[in-house]
Amino acid sequence: MIAILSAALVMASAVPARIVNPTPESRASLAAAVQAAFNGAKVPLADDALTAESMLVIERAAHRDARGLRIQGRELSPPERFQLVKSGGACVLVHERTGRRFPLDHTDCVEVAAGE
Repeated sequence: MIAILSAALVMASAVPARIVNPTPESRASLAAAVQAAFNGAKVPLADDALTAESMLVIERAAHRDARGLRIQGRELSPPERFQLVKSGGACVLVHERTGRRFPLDHTDCVEVAAGE
């Protein structure tokens, strides 16, 4: 019972955040978290990912043939969404669909101001 209440308090104190002063180490930590969320699949991320807003949306890449035409037609699965939060001083990436939380080492983040 106490563990459940502690987890609820941690989630309640988590606020949307964005990365400030990104470094190669913080980018590597973000890439590793996303890779872990996708069971080891590497996902290319922009160097400025999560520096302007707290949400990261990743769509599946379209499979293409040798001519560059889409093989499967329209992609019907929804994109994967992640939110960066600041929780107890730590920057944590939360996978929306699964609720899994990935603490980001070597990463500085600040709370996203309302309307930002």
